[in-house]
Amino acid sequence: MSGSSGGGGGGGGGGGGPCGACKFLRRKCVNACIFAPYFDSEQGAAHFAAVHKVFGASNVSKLLLHIPPHKRLDAVVTICYEAQARLRDPVYGCVAHIFALQQQVTPPPPPFI
Repeated sequence: MSGSSGGGGGGGGGGGGPCGACKFLRRKCVNACIFAPYFDSEQGAAHFAAVHKVFGASNVSKLLLHIPPHKRLDAVVTICYEAQARLRDPVYGCVAHIFALQQQVTPPPPPFI
């Protein structure tokens, strides 16, 4: 994922080749590519592979089109995190990580006497 919120993939006229999503899907990256600002051509393909495997490219593109442009970067970061968590733990996903962190900060209950 690129940290920019504008045209990071190159398909939108940047001249740097297809974005990571289009590279992974092996398709031509067009100027209006919904994924180009969020999946750069270097690391974006690896991030998008997880997203595509868990959610599907079509579902994610439809979801992003329903989100205001200024909130899409946060959505993509969240989707990528959840996809990677689902690949590590298909049942619980990111909830397993939340639970593990919660166990670190919550003291154990007192023993029964």
